[in-house]
Amino acid sequence: MPRFRLLIEYDGSSFHGWQIQPNQPTVQEALESALSTILRTDISVVGSGRTDTGVHARGQIAHFTTEGDADEPKLLRSLNGILPDAIAVLAVEQAPEDFHARYDARRRLYLYFVSSAPRALDRHRRWKLWPTPDFNCMNQAANELLGTHDFDSFCITQSETKNRVCTVERAIWLEDGRRNDWRFEIAADRFLHGMVRAIVGTLVEIGHGKRPVDDMTRIIAAQDRRCAGQAAPSHGLALERVEYPEPIFFQSKEAEPMMVSTQPIKN
Repeated sequence: MPRFRLLIEYDGSSFHGWQIQPNQPTVQEALESALSTILRTDISVVGSGRTDTGVHARGQIAHFTTEGDADEPKLLRSLNGILPDAIAVLAVEQAPEDFHARYDARRRLYLYFVSSAPRALDRHRRWKLWPTPDFNCMNQAANELLGTHDFDSFCITQSETKNRVCTVERAIWLEDGRRNDWRFEIAADRFLHGMVRAIVGTLVEIGHGKRPVDDMTRIIAAQDRRCAGQAAPSHGLALERVEYPEPIFFQSKEAEPMMVSTQPIKN
């Protein structure tokens, strides 16, 4: 059967995460409902990852199969015509029959946005921090996340995931356009339930002097969620990009890679 993949952007504020839940609005449920209506058959959608309640996405990838052919441009228009305004399908293309949005992904990039000044337009997208934390200390601590570790200390305790080992390739705080705005970039082969928010919350505690800069090494080694800090609010987090072994959505081999050059944070 033909398989298609979707590039999806969504505002997670009004959804209880990606994954379907009984009697709760989710992104997966909205997509499956829209596709089933358009294609006139029951459609199941598989995403590259399960974002939590309130978490946003600008680069979520999903796939589905259907018995008949689908006209991609027409399907794209139809989806965006009936989906809630908080969900936008940015691209649709036919994929190889063995493509899997979750298992084929090799790297995922999350961004977390914060500000230490009042923000009106961005208040639903940035965590307001006061006082301004020491981002240089936070970057020193974030450097200890790099490499392959058991991240049990940053996984919610009720998670059913047995394997807690992840390889983090990038973890850095950067200035984000205007004064008092920053973002945290973290890229890894996989992420655990609640992992990014727990990491951000812990780093902010370090930036506020509530923990020593070298505490991250101890926390990772402890493999105990109680040793890490409180989770950061969900509204500051966004799934930015998912990478696969081969370019997707008509990207060329020379497409811009996920890892970009950075500028150090100024004192």
